[in-house]
Amino acid sequence: MIPMIVIATNNKNKLVEFKNLLQETSIEVKSLADFGPIPEAIEDGNTFDENAYKKAHHTAKILGLPAIADDSGLCVDALEGAPGVYSSRYAGENATDADNCKKLLEELSGKSDRKAHFSCVLSIAVPSGPALTYESRCDGIILKEPRGTSGFGYDPLFYFEELGKTFAELSMDEKNRVSHRGKALAEVKKEMPLIIKWLEQRLSEEKPPKPDHSMFKDNDWSN
Repeated sequence: MIPMIVIATNNKNKLVEFKNLLQETSIEVKSLADFGPIPEAIEDGNTFDENAYKKAHHTAKILGLPAIADDSGLCVDALEGAPGVYSSRYAGENATDADNCKKLLEELSGKSDRKAHFSCVLSIAVPSGPALTYESRCDGIILKEPRGTSGFGYDPLFYFEELGKTFAELSMDEKNRVSHRGKALAEVKKEMPLIIKWLEQRLSEEKPPKPDHSMFKDNDWSN
């Protein structure tokens, strides 16, 4: 049996990166869009590890299938690690990428230390709870103004010295080779045969997985 795994994100940019990096594996990859709307996980953890697990297990429990999720963000030395787990909502709950970048530049105004790194934690969870964890990081420098039109989030400000470009100036292939998420997913790809064996063993020990509809209200489940 070759397991199926669900990518637990509604972020279209992340979804493209996940699918691009997992397309050559033997595991069948699905996205949340293949199952219709489900309640979002509550990301109230204090670490990337906690939030990645919350998203992966939440999705696995509802759908009755293994799920993979990441939590990632930008950590800036001069800001004592901020924005960190709050990267996507640094400028507020409904902040756009431009809003977050603007706030970051304001917070770094007048600071000479521009060192930063992107962190990523990947969690692969089964419905009963156990999970595998992979993590990686990518170091860079925050520029004083954005450069490039690709990518998302803080990519236009994150300068990767080795290639002499911001993440927003890299092609998808270039970014996947060096980024925090790309390196973590590369490790997942390398260990996929072992991951599949782990998934098969875990799923065989469980009762036949059934979707958890208890989290839905007013019969809004769709499949």
